[in-house]
Formats: sequence, structure tokens, C-alpha cells
Amino acid sequence: MTIPQLLETQRDYFATGQTKSIAFRKDCLVRFRESIKNHEQEIINALTADFKKPAFESVATEVSIVMMELNKAIKEIWKWQMPKKVSSSLLNFPSSDKIIYEPYGTTLVISPWNYPFQLAVGPIVGAIAAGNTIVLKPSELTPKTSELLAKIIAEVFEKGHVAVVQGAKEVAQELLAQRWDYIFFTGSVPVGKIVYKAAAEHLTPVTLELGGKSPCIVDQSAKIQLAAKRIVWGKFVNAGQTCIAPDYILAHTSIKDKLLTALDVEITNAYGADPAISPDFARIISEKNFDRLSSMLENATVFKGGNTDKDALYIAPTVLDNVTVKDKAMQDEIFGPILPVLTYENKEDISRIINSMEKPLSAYVFSEKRSFKKWFNNNFSFGGGAMNDTLVHFVNDKLPFGGVGHSGIGSYHGKKSFYTFSHAKAIVSRGTWIDIPMRYAPYKGKIGVLKKFMNWL
Repeated sequence: MTIPQLLETQRDYFATGQTKSIAFRKDCLVRFRESIKNHEQEIINALTADFKKPAFESVATEVSIVMMELNKAIKEIWKWQMPKKVSSSLLNFPSSDKIIYEPYGTTLVISPWNYPFQLAVGPIVGAIAAGNTIVLKPSELTPKTSELLAKIIAEVFEKGHVAVVQGAKEVAQELLAQRWDYIFFTGSVPVGKIVYKAAAEHLTPVTLELGGKSPCIVDQSAKIQLAAKRIVWGKFVNAGQTCIAPDYILAHTSIKDKLLTALDVEITNAYGADPAISPDFARIISEKNFDRLSSMLENATVFKGGNTDKDALYIAPTVLDNVTVKDKAMQDEIFGPILPVLTYENKEDISRIINSMEKPLSAYVFSEKRSFKKWFNNNFSFGGGAMNDTLVHFVNDKLPFGGVGHSGIGSYHGKKSFYTFSHAKAIVSRGTWIDIPMRYAPYKGKIGVLKKFMNWL
């Protein structure tokens, strides 16, 4: 079946109205959940085969998060779908007003390679809950996981409801050339711009989950050893291939050396003296990304790590010292196990460095000073973040997850996923027992009364 034929099949399926049934949506989500449970070990094996992802990380950062999203949607879908009554305007007296949530229709989800299961299935859960049909384009860089996704989805759904299309760049281009009712993309900023441009051709609404250089501020009041432990976890999980990983550290000059020592200790605690033989450290996804990351180590001051093995696609957990904003590691999002450490003396230094870059997807602050954390949150724009930890805002389904500016458009997770994939339709129901004549022509003598009434409102 060609891509245009598949899209037509999904349009026909949506036109039957079957996906508008809440009972149908819930049943699909329940069956999806059961299939994922049954295939959990296969999912773990596929992620290991694709880039040596540790089993614990596969469960913690992929399967468990998907199950949380499914459990939430199954439990709450009836509540989410209910029309929301809102207070009516006196301008429409008498009336009753409400918001009805309806599915967009045929949706396209393009998912990335770094969390190839979670970032594919998470948006699908929201799209199903909202009553859409979905075509998923998973990453070609994780073939085992993509094949398994196709297998699971084919077991659970009819092709007209949810289908998987595999392939490389050319397939993505053909998919983007079609007219969809909604597009959800997770990936890099450059590709996000391509997706946005293609969507604009058809005025298709989009959610873009992108990335950026997420800062991590460590001030002089921080609990250094705990900060180092949480930074090492957030930075080096998935070998640093996480869109919300701390991209660089901004440490106060008075505690920089102490922080470097603590980072050294915590990396060894996590991955041993030789992380290359650790079962808990993943690999780089491809030679292209290995080469890109390795180039950041050229002429850099390596404080910790720096070892590489191209044949194994291995780059050690690495900390760089004496870094400036002009260094190669500071030019683009790193997206790998390299952590530059810069220093600052005052708030002006922080502002100068952060504001010299695009708005990041995440930001982190380690500090015991409430005023400093408040200052940071009030003065910088970023998608989301955490105080005295890293990554953890992602796992709370009550918080919307998404970027701002170059780090993304729109958000999702939990209830927000349902609303992302739903059109909020405004309905006003007017009464007929009275009809105030003010709005009707002729208008002579009515302007003064209108102004008084509007000022009163």
C-alpha cells in the first residue's frame, strides 16, 4: 500500500465515526497496554540491540513511562472528553456556553531514535484517546525497535486506525508531502524547521518537540556532592542522548573545583573505573553522531573521560574544563556524553551566557537560596526544568512537557496529550424567549448606550 493509499484508508476509517466512541478508544488503549506488557522483554531486547541500552534504563525511561501514560488515559478518558461548561457573556444573554473536544482526524507522528519506544508510543496514546487515526514514522536508526513497534501496533489496531510506515529520509519527505490534519514531531531543530515548513503548505497544526542547549546552574550554596550525583545521572543516562539532559554546567567560580572533583567521583560510582565495560552505559547511535561528538573533544581540556572507540561506538562519560562559549562543544546541542563546565562570577555572567543562545528545552538550578531560584525562573525562558535535580519534570504527567521558541511548539503528557490532539470547539446556545434589539440595524442613537454597557462589563 502506498502512502497516499494508506492516508486515504485512514480518512475513510475516520469518516465511519468509530473513533469518536469513547468506549472504542478506551478498549483500544486497554488492548494496547496488554500488548506492551506481553512484549516487554522483546522491547528491552530491541533497545539493547539498537544501541546497547541497559535493561534498567529501558524499563525506567521507556516502558514504565509509556505504561504511566496508558494507565492515566484509560482511567481519565471519560472525564477528559466531557464537554466543559463555561460562564456565558452578558453580550449573549440569554445563553449557555460550552467547549466540545473533537479529534482533528488523520494525524502523523514522527518519532526520534534516542527514546525510540517511549517517544513513539507516548504521542500515540494521546492521539488515540482524542479519537484520531495515526500514522507513525519511527526512526530508521533503531531498526529493531521500529520493527517491534510495527509488530505490536499491527496486533492491536486496524491499519485504518493506527499504522506504521518505516523508512529513511525519503519516506519522511513523502509523508510530509501529504495533507494531514495534525503533525506531531520529535527531533532536532533543523528537521523541525523542515516539518514546520511542510505543514505550513497545508496550514496543518503541529506540535514540535525539539531541543537546545539546556543549562545547569550550580551556585555556591548548592550541596555539591548531591548536585554532582544528580547531574551525572541526568547527563549520562542513555549516554547523554536525551533532549532534556543538562547540556552544560555554569558553576560559580568559588565551587568549580569542588564540583569537578565530585563529578569525577560520581561518574566512577555510577560506571566504574572503566565505563567501556559497564553494563549500565549505552552506546552512541551511529557513526555520524560518533564523529560529530568526537570532534568536540579536539583541542578541548578533558578533566574526566575523553576515551573513544569508534568500532564500539563508545564515548566515555566526559567532563570538559576551561570551556568558553566559543568552544566547539558550546556551538550546538551536544546530545551525547560530553559535559562542558563553564564558570560565572555574578548574575550578569549567567544572563550573558544563557541569553547568547536560543531558548532551551530545559534548565536546571542547584541552589539552597530561594531568592536565587526565583530570580532564575523569573528571568529566563525555557520549556521546563527542575530545581536541585535534573530530568524529573518529564515524569510528572500533571506537568505539560514542551519547548518554547527554537526548542519547540506545543506540549503534551497526561491530560495535556489529549488536549493537544483535540480541537476545542466553542458552542453558544442562545435562548429564544427574549431578543434584545441593541445589535440590530438601524444603529442610530445606540453608540452611547453601547459604550456605557461595554464599560460596565
